[in-house]
Amino acid sequence: MPLIKRCIAEFIGTFWLVFGGCGSAVLAVAFTADGAKLADVANAARFPLGIGLVGVSFAFGLTVLTMAYAIGHISGCHLNPAVSFGLATAKRFPWSEVLPYMGAQVIGAIVAAIVIRIIAGGNPTFAIDATKAGVFATNGYGDFSPGGFSLLACLVAELVLSFVFLMIILGATDRRAPAGFAPLAIGFGLTLVHLISIPVTNTSVNPARSLGPALMVGGTPLAQVWLFWVAPIIGAVLAGLCYYNVFEESRAERIPAETADIR
Repeated sequence: MPLIKRCIAEFIGTFWLVFGGCGSAVLAVAFTADGAKLADVANAARFPLGIGLVGVSFAFGLTVLTMAYAIGHISGCHLNPAVSFGLATAKRFPWSEVLPYMGAQVIGAIVAAIVIRIIAGGNPTFAIDATKAGVFATNGYGDFSPGGFSLLACLVAELVLSFVFLMIILGATDRRAPAGFAPLAIGFGLTLVHLISIPVTNTSVNPARSLGPALMVGGTPLAQVWLFWVAPIIGAVLAGLCYYNVFEESRAERIPAETADIR
């Protein structure tokens, strides 16, 4: 498949990831029967219809699961610069294509954030307060962490969760793994990542996902977005090194299997 077509697939897939995941957080997390916002605690308690943090976690997982089946056979369905870095480190993806993929992913995330902003702006009560943690699905640390977690805590969380997420991707897509189940493992893996870390960082593990909403908000959320590039990429690269050097099938193991397949 030509690189341009694969980059278009990555653009569409990353758009869906951010639109579905961040869109659910912005538009549906605290919806109530009378249309009140989360700030109206009394009404939110009386008429809770929003999907909550569990719903947002599943929304992110479902975007990856659905796109893995839709474009996995076209581009590999990275949807995430950290994933592209991790796969390249594990020698599953050429380094020469990391930057084109990253560009497509970042543009897809930004376009999705713009679309969410347009839709959310159709509600006259909608406003972006750049002084609040997690506003417009942004990620943050310190005062901009949903739970007030420190920079160190957020760094460790994002690095560890990115590492584990890439290990899931590398293992589920290994030729020795059961065929056809990788999207389920990866989708549910991302759901679990969000269930763990939304209170900590509002969950990134994806630099493109973090940048799109941060650009819509500006201020401190944008100033803190560096962490959500550095930590996921480091975690992904470490996972790639670990899987390739410890778990990857060696040539000695691969040749007998290939001979058996021919027979």
